[in-house]
Amino acid sequence: MTKKLNDKIAVVTGGTTGIGFATARRFVEEGARVVITGRTQATLDGALAELGERALGVRGDVADLSDLDRLYVTVRQRFGRLDVLFANAGIARFAPAEEVDEAFFDAQFDVNVKGLYFTVTKALPLMSRGGAIVLNSSIAGSSGMPATSIYSATKAAVRSLARTLSSELAPKGIRVNAVSPGPIETPIFGKLGLAQDAMGAFEERIATRTSLARMGRPEELANAVLFLSSDESSYVVGAELVVDGGLQQS
Repeated sequence: MTKKLNDKIAVVTGGTTGIGFATARRFVEEGARVVITGRTQATLDGALAELGERALGVRGDVADLSDLDRLYVTVRQRFGRLDVLFANAGIARFAPAEEVDEAFFDAQFDVNVKGLYFTVTKALPLMSRGGAIVLNSSIAGSSGMPATSIYSATKAAVRSLARTLSSELAPKGIRVNAVSPGPIETPIFGKLGLAQDAMGAFEERIATRTSLARMGRPEELANAVLFLSSDESSYVVGAELVVDGGLQQS
């Protein structure tokens, strides 16, 4: 059976853990050569050890444009082209509006919006007709959960970019779409600063609100990204694929 990304060259930012790692692994399984990014060499080395010889790691932070330049220089030198981009790297910080300061605001917009935007635009010289770009948004971008004003705003911006960039790049044969996860079991939840009991209560509350009565798995999100990255979605442009276990419908 022909693999869905056979001989494709793919980049996955934030590809060392969670959704990014699961997607990189899925891409490798489907025949792609994958370049992942991560902010520490230790996490990169650990991910690459599992992904195997079809994966390459480049250390860097998407909020640092020089790191992005170095990423794409590496892709150009090693492969000469880019077929699939999953702009996944992002951070989540929650706080009530009255506790948000400039540093809190800038940190999330620098990574989730500026970093994602230049991840895409700096990739374009390497992409030709038939290329696919997937942006990692979130259902938070279209909901009004308390304490998420900044995070949700960044993800709403990502959803908007999927629309505008798809319109701009479709004539060049490059498809842009967004995937919007709901509650997925990833390390990002462990970085929210919640105590263990509070984290458990949060997960339980989320689970009871989803139609499937559970958190999602990174592999389930990876399958959605694979669909948007492959020719199976050849007539899907500017769309948002929501993967939330029915949370928004319940």
